[in-house]
Amino acid sequence: MAALLCFLLSLAGGVHAREEASDLPMLSVSVLQFGTAHWELDHLLHRELDREYGYRLELKPVANLPASRLAVTSGSVHGAVADLLWAQSRFEAGTPYLFVPFSSQIGDIVVADNSPIRSVADLAGKRIGVAGGPDSKGWILLKKVAQRQGINLEESAELQFAAPPLLSQALKRGQVDVIVTYWHFAARMRGEGGWRSAFGMADLLTELDLDRNLPVLGYVFPELWARDNGLLMDRFAASLQQAKAELAESTSYWQRLRPLMGDPDDSVFAALREGFVAGTPAPQTDQRIADLQRLMTLTGADPDNLMPAHLFYQRQP
Repeated sequence: MAALLCFLLSLAGGVHAREEASDLPMLSVSVLQFGTAHWELDHLLHRELDREYGYRLELKPVANLPASRLAVTSGSVHGAVADLLWAQSRFEAGTPYLFVPFSSQIGDIVVADNSPIRSVADLAGKRIGVAGGPDSKGWILLKKVAQRQGINLEESAELQFAAPPLLSQALKRGQVDVIVTYWHFAARMRGEGGWRSAFGMADLLTELDLDRNLPVLGYVFPELWARDNGLLMDRFAASLQQAKAELAESTSYWQRLRPLMGDPDDSVFAALREGFVAGTPAPQTDQRIADLQRLMTLTGADPDNLMPAHLFYQRQP
C-alpha cells in the first residue's frame, strides 16, 4: 500500500508538472542540426533553463542554412540564427527583425604553421581562399584594412571562393596559401595541428576603429512578433546569458555536447570549446550598436537605410 501510495503521488506530481509546463509561453527556434548555436540551446534545454526563466523552448533542427532562414521567414518558427548582414538585408526589404546577440565570432584567417604570412601586408601576391563568397564579412573587412594600407587584394592576390570544407582541403593540399574561413572550421584545423591563425580577425575591427567584441551573429525574430512578446524575449535572453556563463565556467557540461560537435578528438574538441566561449558577446551597449551600424556601412549597406537601434536587443536592467 505504501509503495502504491508513493507511485500515485509521484504520478500526480508528474501530471501537475506537465500541466504547469504547458501553461508557459512557447518559443520555437530553427537551428542547424550540427551548428554551434545548437550546442548552447541543447545545454539550455538539458538544464531546463527555459522552464527556470518562465517559458518553453522548442527546437526545430534543420539540415542547412537556407532551410533555417525559410523556417523563420515563413513563420513556421518564431526565430532562427542569422548574421548581421542578413538581418540588414531583410530590413531593407521591409521585413525587420529583432537581433538578439549570439556570437562575436567573425571568422579566422588560417595558414600553415611554417607560413611567412603574419600580417595583412603579407597577403599581397598570395593565393587566398575565401569561404562564403565575395560578400563574406571577414573578406570585406580584410579588403577594407588592406585598402587602408594601400593594397588592393582583388588585383594583387589570386582569389578562390568555395565552401569551407573545400577550402580546408585546398589549404592542406597546398593549392592556396591562406584561407579566410568560418571560425569553427579554423578551430578544427588548429586542433588537428600544423595550422595557425595568421592574425586575429578582431585585429581588423581594431584597425577600422570598431569594438573588438561585436555580436555579428544573432537570434532573429520578426519585429512585430517580438514587440508583442517583449517579456518572452527578455526571458529567452536571460536564459541564454546563463547558458553561456555555465558553458564558459565548466568544461564538464561540454562532454555531453560532444556528439553534437561531431565527436571530435580531444585537441579539436578543446579548440572548438575554447573558440565558442571566446565568441561570447559582451553586453550590448549604445556604442556597440553604433559600431554594428558602422560595420554594416563598411560592408556595403546603405548608410541612410540602416537597422535602427531598437532592432538590436539590449538586456533589460
